[in-house]
Amino acid sequence: MSTPTQQELDEYRAEANAWFAQNTPKDPGFMLPLTFMEVGTEQQFNFLREWQNKVYEAGYIGAAWPKEYGGRGLDQKFQDIAAREMKKADTPIMLNAIGNSWAGPLILDLGTEAEKKKYLKGILSAEDIWCQGFSEPDHGSDLGNAQTRAVKEGNEYVINGSKIWTTQGNFAKYMILLARTNPNAENKYAGLSFFLAPMHAKGVETVPIRKLTGEYGFTQTFFTDARIPEDTLMGEEGEGWKIAMRTLEYERGARQGQAGGHVMKQMDPSDILDIARKATINGKPAIEDPDIRKELVELLSEARGLQLSASRAGIQPLVQDNPLSLPLSLKLLNSEYIRRLNQFAIKLQGLKGAYYIDEPNGFDKGIWQRGYLNAFSATIGGGTSQIQRNIIGEHVLGLPKTR
Repeated sequence: MSTPTQQELDEYRAEANAWFAQNTPKDPGFMLPLTFMEVGTEQQFNFLREWQNKVYEAGYIGAAWPKEYGGRGLDQKFQDIAAREMKKADTPIMLNAIGNSWAGPLILDLGTEAEKKKYLKGILSAEDIWCQGFSEPDHGSDLGNAQTRAVKEGNEYVINGSKIWTTQGNFAKYMILLARTNPNAENKYAGLSFFLAPMHAKGVETVPIRKLTGEYGFTQTFFTDARIPEDTLMGEEGEGWKIAMRTLEYERGARQGQAGGHVMKQMDPSDILDIARKATINGKPAIEDPDIRKELVELLSEARGLQLSASRAGIQPLVQDNPLSLPLSLKLLNSEYIRRLNQFAIKLQGLKGAYYIDEPNGFDKGIWQRGYLNAFSATIGGGTSQIQRNIIGEHVLGLPKTR
Protein backbone atom coordinates (compact mmCIF):
# COMPACT_ATOMS: atom_id res chain seq x y z
CA MET A 1 0.00 0.00 0.00
CA SER A 2 1.56 3.28 -1.10
CA THR A 3 1.65 6.30 1.19
CA PRO A 4 -1.16 8.69 0.20
CA THR A 5 -0.24 12.15 -1.04
CA GLN A 6 -1.50 15.28 0.65
CA GLN A 7 -3.62 16.00 -2.40
CA GLU A 8 -5.29 12.60 -2.14
CA LEU A 9 -6.00 13.16 1.55
CA ASP A 10 -7.41 16.65 0.89
CA GLU A 11 -9.66 15.35 -1.88
CA TYR A 12 -10.90 12.55 0.36
CA ARG A 13 -11.60 15.01 3.17
CA ALA A 14 -13.62 17.24 0.85
CA GLU A 15 -15.53 14.23 -0.45
CA ALA A 16 -16.29 12.99 3.08
CA ASN A 17 -17.27 16.46 4.24
CA ALA A 18 -19.73 16.84 1.39
CA TRP A 19 -21.21 13.36 1.87
CA PHE A 20 -21.85 13.80 5.60
CA ALA A 21 -23.22 17.32 5.07
CA GLN A 22 -25.76 15.89 2.63
CA ASN A 23 -26.57 12.57 4.30
CA THR A 24 -26.41 13.10 8.06
CA PRO A 25 -29.98 12.57 9.30
CA LYS A 26 -31.69 15.35 11.19
CA ASP A 27 -33.99 14.90 14.17
CA PRO A 28 -35.75 11.55 13.57
CA GLY A 29 -38.60 12.48 15.89
CA PHE A 30 -37.48 10.29 18.79
CA MET A 31 -34.60 10.30 21.26
CA LEU A 32 -31.35 8.96 19.87
CA PRO A 33 -28.78 7.28 22.15
CA LEU A 34 -25.76 9.29 23.22
CA THR A 35 -23.69 6.09 23.39
CA PHE A 36 -23.86 2.52 22.10
CA MET A 37 -24.69 1.47 25.68
CA GLU A 38 -28.10 3.17 25.48
CA VAL A 39 -29.69 1.44 22.49
CA GLY A 40 -32.81 0.20 24.23
CA THR A 41 -35.64 0.20 21.68
CA GLU A 42 -36.29 -1.46 18.35
CA GLN A 43 -36.86 2.00 16.88
CA GLN A 44 -33.42 3.24 17.94
CA PHE A 45 -31.79 -0.02 16.89
CA ASN A 46 -33.29 -0.10 13.40
CA PHE A 47 -32.49 3.57 12.78
CA LEU A 48 -28.84 3.20 13.81
CA ARG A 49 -28.39 -0.08 11.99
CA GLU A 50 -29.60 1.53 8.78
CA TRP A 51 -27.32 4.51 9.39
CA GLN A 52 -24.19 2.36 9.89
CA ASN A 53 -24.99 0.37 6.77
CA LYS A 54 -25.39 3.58 4.78
CA VAL A 55 -22.04 4.90 6.01
CA TYR A 56 -20.44 1.55 5.19
CA GLU A 57 -21.87 1.46 1.67
CA ALA A 58 -20.48 4.98 1.14
CA GLY A 59 -17.04 3.71 2.17
CA TYR A 60 -16.53 5.69 5.39
CA ILE A 61 -16.36 2.81 7.83
CA GLY A 62 -13.91 -0.05 7.45
CA ALA A 63 -11.95 2.03 4.95
CA ALA A 64 -8.63 0.68 6.26
CA TRP A 65 -9.75 -2.96 6.53
CA PRO A 66 -8.65 -5.28 3.68
CA LYS A 67 -10.86 -5.46 0.61
CA GLU A 68 -11.12 -9.23 0.78
CA TYR A 69 -12.95 -8.94 4.11
CA GLY A 70 -15.34 -6.15 3.13
CA GLY A 71 -13.18 -3.07 3.68
CA ARG A 72 -11.72 -0.66 1.13
CA GLY A 73 -8.04 -1.46 1.65
CA LEU A 74 -7.05 2.19 2.13
CA ASP A 75 -4.36 3.71 4.29
CA GLN A 76 -5.41 4.33 7.91
CA LYS A 77 -5.11 8.08 7.32
CA PHE A 78 -8.24 7.96 5.17
CA GLN A 79 -10.26 6.31 7.95
CA ASP A 80 -8.99 8.87 10.45
CA ILE A 81 -10.21 11.66 8.16
CA ALA A 82 -13.64 10.03 7.81
CA ALA A 83 -13.92 9.72 11.60
CA ARG A 84 -13.12 13.40 12.09
CA GLU A 85 -15.67 14.43 9.46
CA MET A 86 -18.34 12.34 11.19
CA LYS A 87 -17.72 14.18 14.44
CA LYS A 88 -17.74 17.56 12.70
CA ALA A 89 -21.09 16.73 11.11
CA ASP A 90 -22.47 15.56 14.49
CA THR A 91 -23.62 12.28 12.99
CA PRO A 92 -25.45 9.59 14.95
CA ILE A 93 -23.22 7.02 16.63
CA MET A 94 -22.12 3.78 15.00
CA LEU A 95 -24.36 1.00 16.30
CA ASN A 96 -22.07 -2.05 16.14
CA ALA A 97 -19.48 -0.71 18.57
CA ILE A 98 -18.21 -4.00 19.96
CA GLY A 99 -17.96 -5.51 16.48
CA ASN A 100 -16.37 -2.43 14.90
CA SER A 101 -13.94 -1.61 17.66
CA TRP A 102 -13.12 -4.82 19.55
CA ALA A 103 -14.23 -8.08 17.96
CA GLY A 104 -13.43 -7.03 14.38
CA PRO A 105 -9.88 -5.77 15.02
CA LEU A 106 -9.24 -8.83 17.18
CA ILE A 107 -10.33 -11.20 14.39
CA LEU A 108 -8.22 -9.25 11.88
CA ASP A 109 -5.27 -9.58 14.23
CA LEU A 110 -5.54 -13.14 15.57
CA GLY A 111 -8.31 -14.84 13.61
CA THR A 112 -8.01 -17.60 11.06
CA GLU A 113 -8.72 -16.96 7.39
CA ALA A 114 -12.06 -18.73 7.79
CA GLU A 115 -12.99 -16.50 10.76
CA LYS A 116 -12.08 -13.34 8.86
CA LYS A 117 -14.20 -14.32 5.86
CA LYS A 118 -17.11 -15.42 8.02
CA TYR A 119 -17.41 -12.46 10.38
CA LEU A 120 -15.80 -9.22 9.21
CA LYS A 121 -18.05 -7.94 6.43
CA GLY A 122 -21.17 -8.50 8.53
CA ILE A 123 -19.62 -6.42 11.29
CA LEU A 124 -19.02 -3.45 8.98
CA SER A 125 -22.46 -3.54 7.38
CA ALA A 126 -24.14 -3.94 10.82
CA GLU A 127 -25.86 -7.06 9.53
CA ASP A 128 -24.22 -8.98 12.39
CA ILE A 129 -24.31 -7.23 15.76
CA TRP A 130 -21.78 -8.29 18.41
CA CYS A 131 -21.84 -8.16 22.20
CA GLN A 132 -19.29 -8.95 24.89
CA GLY A 133 -19.50 -11.72 27.49
CA PHE A 134 -16.76 -10.95 30.02
CA SER A 135 -18.21 -9.62 33.31
CA GLU A 136 -20.18 -11.90 35.61
CA PRO A 137 -22.69 -11.05 38.37
CA ASP A 138 -20.62 -12.42 41.25
CA HIS A 139 -17.11 -11.38 40.24
CA GLY A 140 -17.16 -7.65 39.52
CA SER A 141 -13.89 -6.49 38.00
CA ASP A 142 -12.16 -9.81 38.72
CA LEU A 143 -12.33 -10.97 35.10
CA GLY A 144 -9.78 -13.72 35.70
CA ASN A 145 -12.17 -15.42 38.10
CA ALA A 146 -14.91 -15.94 35.47
CA GLN A 147 -16.92 -19.07 36.29
CA THR A 148 -19.10 -19.56 33.21
CA ARG A 149 -18.26 -23.12 32.13
CA ALA A 150 -17.61 -24.50 28.67
CA VAL A 151 -17.41 -28.31 28.54
CA LYS A 152 -16.37 -30.12 25.36
CA GLU A 153 -18.83 -32.79 24.25
CA GLY A 154 -18.12 -34.27 20.83
CA ASN A 155 -17.89 -31.48 18.29
CA GLU A 156 -19.64 -28.96 20.56
CA TYR A 157 -19.09 -26.99 23.75
CA VAL A 158 -21.84 -26.93 26.36
CA ILE A 159 -22.04 -23.53 28.07
CA ASN A 160 -23.51 -22.90 31.53
CA GLY A 161 -23.35 -19.67 33.50
CA SER A 162 -24.26 -16.00 33.28
CA LYS A 163 -22.77 -12.76 31.97
CA ILE A 164 -23.78 -9.28 33.09
CA TRP A 165 -23.81 -5.80 31.46
CA THR A 166 -24.07 -7.41 28.04
CA THR A 167 -24.52 -4.30 25.90
CA GLN A 168 -27.00 -4.90 23.06
CA GLY A 169 -27.14 -8.56 24.01
CA ASN A 170 -30.81 -8.74 23.03
CA PHE A 171 -29.94 -7.54 19.51
CA ALA A 172 -26.67 -9.42 19.02
CA LYS A 173 -25.96 -12.32 16.70
CA TYR A 174 -22.54 -13.11 18.18
CA MET A 175 -20.74 -12.70 21.50
CA ILE A 176 -17.05 -12.59 22.32
CA LEU A 177 -17.24 -14.98 25.25
CA LEU A 178 -14.72 -15.77 27.99
CA ALA A 179 -15.50 -19.12 29.64
CA ARG A 180 -13.73 -21.64 31.84
CA THR A 181 -12.81 -24.87 30.05
CA ASN A 182 -10.47 -26.23 32.72
CA PRO A 183 -11.51 -25.62 36.35
CA ASN A 184 -8.47 -27.62 37.55
CA ALA A 185 -5.81 -25.56 35.78
CA GLU A 186 -2.68 -24.59 37.73
CA ASN A 187 -3.94 -21.02 37.95
CA LYS A 188 -7.26 -19.35 37.25
CA TYR A 189 -6.03 -17.65 34.07
CA ALA A 190 -4.81 -20.86 32.44
CA GLY A 191 -8.26 -22.44 32.59
CA LEU A 192 -10.01 -19.81 30.44
CA SER A 193 -10.87 -20.03 26.74
CA PHE A 194 -12.22 -17.52 24.23
CA PHE A 195 -15.23 -18.12 21.95
CA LEU A 196 -16.91 -16.34 19.05
CA ALA A 197 -20.24 -17.59 20.30
CA PRO A 198 -23.61 -17.47 18.48
CA MET A 199 -26.32 -15.78 20.52
CA HIS A 200 -29.21 -17.59 18.84
CA ALA A 201 -28.22 -21.02 20.14
CA LYS A 202 -30.82 -22.89 22.15
CA GLY A 203 -30.27 -22.27 25.86
CA VAL A 204 -29.10 -18.64 25.49
CA GLU A 205 -31.44 -16.08 27.04
CA THR A 206 -31.04 -12.32 27.49
CA VAL A 207 -32.93 -10.22 30.03
CA PRO A 208 -32.87 -6.40 29.59
CA ILE A 209 -31.62 -4.32 32.54
CA ARG A 210 -33.29 -0.99 33.23
CA LYS A 211 -30.80 1.72 34.16
CA LEU A 212 -31.02 4.65 36.54
CA THR A 213 -31.89 6.85 33.55
CA GLY A 214 -34.99 4.77 32.81
CA GLU A 215 -33.40 3.56 29.58
CA TYR A 216 -32.24 0.09 28.61
CA GLY A 217 -29.17 -0.98 26.65
CA PHE A 218 -27.61 -3.56 28.97
CA THR A 219 -28.79 -7.13 29.41
CA GLN A 220 -27.94 -10.11 31.54
CA THR A 221 -27.21 -13.21 29.48
CA PHE A 222 -27.96 -16.69 30.79
CA PHE A 223 -26.48 -19.90 29.36
CA THR A 224 -28.34 -23.08 30.25
CA ASP A 225 -26.83 -26.15 28.56
CA ALA A 226 -26.31 -23.98 25.48
CA ARG A 227 -24.48 -25.88 22.75
CA ILE A 228 -22.14 -24.04 20.39
CA PRO A 229 -19.93 -25.54 17.64
CA GLU A 230 -16.33 -26.41 18.52
CA ASP A 231 -15.06 -24.16 15.72
CA THR A 232 -16.31 -21.12 17.65
CA LEU A 233 -13.27 -21.54 19.92
CA MET A 234 -10.72 -18.84 19.07
CA GLY A 235 -7.15 -20.03 19.35
CA GLU A 236 -6.59 -23.01 21.63
CA GLU A 237 -8.15 -24.04 24.92
CA GLY A 238 -6.47 -22.19 27.77
CA GLU A 239 -5.54 -19.16 25.64
CA GLY A 240 -8.63 -17.21 26.64
CA TRP A 241 -6.91 -14.83 29.06
CA LYS A 242 -4.27 -13.83 26.53
CA ILE A 243 -6.92 -13.17 23.85
CA ALA A 244 -9.15 -11.30 26.32
CA MET A 245 -6.25 -9.02 27.26
CA ARG A 246 -5.65 -8.26 23.58
CA THR A 247 -9.38 -7.44 23.27
CA LEU A 248 -9.17 -5.02 26.18
CA GLU A 249 -6.28 -3.23 24.47
CA TYR A 250 -8.68 -2.42 21.63
CA GLU A 251 -11.45 -1.50 24.05
CA ARG A 252 -9.19 0.89 25.96
CA GLY A 253 -7.70 2.42 22.83
CA ALA A 254 -4.20 1.09 23.48
CA ARG A 255 -4.15 -0.77 20.15
CA GLN A 256 -5.33 0.49 16.76
CA GLY A 257 -7.29 -1.23 13.99
CA GLN A 258 -10.87 -0.18 14.75
CA ALA A 259 -13.30 0.17 11.84
CA GLY A 260 -13.93 3.87 12.50
CA GLY A 261 -16.78 6.13 13.49
CA HIS A 262 -17.68 7.35 16.95
CA VAL A 263 -19.63 5.18 19.38
CA MET A 264 -20.22 7.86 22.02
CA LYS A 265 -21.43 11.40 21.39
CA GLN A 266 -19.48 13.75 23.60
CA MET A 267 -20.97 17.02 24.71
CA ASP A 268 -19.10 19.99 23.30
CA PRO A 269 -17.37 21.86 26.16
CA SER A 270 -18.07 25.15 24.39
CA ASP A 271 -21.80 24.50 24.84
CA ILE A 272 -21.32 25.15 28.55
CA LEU A 273 -20.54 28.77 27.71
CA ASP A 274 -24.12 29.17 26.55
CA ILE A 275 -25.42 27.82 29.86
CA ALA A 276 -23.07 30.10 31.80
CA ARG A 277 -24.37 33.13 29.90
CA LYS A 278 -28.03 32.26 30.52
CA ALA A 279 -27.76 31.02 34.11
CA THR A 280 -27.61 33.52 36.96
CA ILE A 281 -25.75 33.70 40.26
CA ASN A 282 -26.77 36.43 42.70
CA GLY A 283 -28.78 38.09 39.95
CA LYS A 284 -25.91 38.26 37.47
CA PRO A 285 -24.93 35.99 34.56
CA ALA A 286 -23.00 33.02 35.93
CA ILE A 287 -20.19 33.65 33.46
CA GLU A 288 -19.35 36.86 35.34
CA ASP A 289 -18.65 34.95 38.55
CA PRO A 290 -14.86 34.57 39.00
CA ASP A 291 -15.09 31.05 40.43
CA ILE A 292 -17.31 29.91 37.56
CA ARG A 293 -14.95 31.50 35.03
CA LYS A 294 -12.03 29.66 36.62
CA GLU A 295 -13.80 26.29 36.35
CA LEU A 296 -14.84 27.04 32.78
CA VAL A 297 -11.31 27.83 31.71
CA GLU A 298 -10.00 24.68 33.41
CA LEU A 299 -12.59 22.49 31.68
CA LEU A 300 -11.99 24.05 28.26
CA SER A 301 -8.22 23.74 28.70
CA GLU A 302 -8.56 20.12 29.76
CA ALA A 303 -10.69 19.36 26.69
CA ARG A 304 -8.03 20.80 24.43
CA GLY A 305 -5.34 18.89 26.26
CA LEU A 306 -7.18 15.60 25.76
CA GLN A 307 -7.58 16.33 22.04
CA LEU A 308 -3.87 17.05 21.65
CA SER A 309 -2.92 13.98 23.69
CA ALA A 310 -5.03 11.77 21.44
CA SER A 311 -3.24 13.23 18.40
CA ARG A 312 0.16 12.84 20.04
CA ALA A 313 -0.56 9.18 20.83
CA GLY A 314 -0.53 8.44 17.10
CA ILE A 315 2.81 10.15 16.42
CA GLN A 316 5.48 7.56 17.17
CA PRO A 317 8.48 9.85 17.77
CA LEU A 318 6.52 11.72 20.44
CA VAL A 319 5.70 8.62 22.49
CA GLN A 320 8.69 6.36 21.88
CA ASP A 321 9.91 6.81 25.46
CA ASN A 322 6.75 5.10 26.73
CA PRO A 323 4.42 4.07 23.89
CA LEU A 324 1.59 2.85 26.14
CA SER A 325 1.43 5.84 28.49
CA LEU A 326 -1.10 7.92 26.55
CA PRO A 327 -3.30 5.12 25.17
CA LEU A 328 -3.65 3.56 28.61
CA SER A 329 -4.33 6.94 30.23
CA LEU A 330 -6.83 8.42 27.79
CA LYS A 331 -9.67 6.01 28.56
CA LEU A 332 -9.51 6.97 32.23
CA LEU A 333 -9.03 10.69 31.60
CA ASN A 334 -11.78 11.01 28.97
CA SER A 335 -14.44 9.07 30.87
CA GLU A 336 -13.86 10.98 34.10
CA TYR A 337 -13.72 14.30 32.24
CA ILE A 338 -17.09 13.75 30.53
CA ARG A 339 -18.68 12.95 33.87
CA ARG A 340 -17.30 16.15 35.44
CA LEU A 341 -18.26 18.25 32.40
CA ASN A 342 -21.90 17.17 32.63
CA GLN A 343 -21.87 17.63 36.39
CA PHE A 344 -20.62 21.22 36.01
CA ALA A 345 -23.29 21.98 33.42
CA ILE A 346 -25.96 20.79 35.86
CA LYS A 347 -24.49 22.92 38.67
CA LEU A 348 -24.74 25.99 36.46
CA GLN A 349 -28.47 25.42 36.02
CA GLY A 350 -29.23 25.95 39.70
CA LEU A 351 -32.68 24.66 40.65
CA LYS A 352 -33.33 23.70 37.04
CA GLY A 353 -30.55 21.16 37.41
CA ALA A 354 -33.14 18.87 39.05
CA TYR A 355 -35.15 18.60 35.83
CA TYR A 356 -34.73 15.61 33.56
CA ILE A 357 -35.38 14.59 29.95
CA ASP A 358 -38.07 16.53 28.07
CA GLU A 359 -39.11 18.61 31.09
CA PRO A 360 -40.65 21.76 29.52
CA ASN A 361 -38.96 24.03 32.08
CA GLY A 362 -35.60 22.29 31.85
CA PHE A 363 -32.47 23.45 30.06
CA ASP A 364 -31.70 21.79 26.71
CA LYS A 365 -34.49 19.26 27.38
CA GLY A 366 -32.48 17.70 30.21
CA ILE A 367 -29.72 16.39 27.97
CA TRP A 368 -26.98 17.31 30.44
CA GLN A 369 -28.71 15.39 33.24
CA ARG A 370 -29.07 12.40 30.97
CA GLY A 371 -25.43 12.72 29.89
CA TYR A 372 -24.27 12.88 33.51
CA LEU A 373 -26.08 9.73 34.59
CA ASN A 374 -25.00 7.83 31.48
CA ALA A 375 -21.39 9.00 31.88
CA PHE A 376 -20.93 6.60 34.77
CA SER A 377 -21.18 3.60 32.43
CA ALA A 378 -18.00 4.71 30.66
CA THR A 379 -16.16 4.91 33.99
CA ILE A 380 -17.08 1.26 34.61
CA GLY A 381 -17.06 -0.46 31.19
CA GLY A 382 -13.69 -1.65 29.91
CA GLY A 383 -12.37 -1.63 33.47
CA THR A 384 -13.43 0.73 36.24
CA SER A 385 -11.54 3.97 36.83
CA GLN A 386 -9.98 2.33 39.89
CA ILE A 387 -8.74 -0.58 37.76
CA GLN A 388 -7.44 1.87 35.13
CA ARG A 389 -5.39 3.67 37.78
CA ASN A 390 -3.86 0.36 38.82
CA ILE A 391 -3.00 -0.43 35.19
CA ILE A 392 -1.36 2.97 34.70
CA GLY A 393 0.55 2.62 37.96
CA GLU A 394 1.84 -0.86 37.16
CA HIS A 395 2.36 -0.75 33.38
CA VAL A 396 3.28 2.92 32.84
CA LEU A 397 4.87 4.07 36.09
CA GLY A 398 6.32 0.69 37.01
CA LEU A 399 4.85 0.66 40.52
CA PRO A 400 4.51 -2.67 42.35
CA LYS A 401 1.20 -4.53 42.19
CA THR A 402 -1.26 -3.80 44.97
CA ARG A 403 -2.53 -6.65 47.08
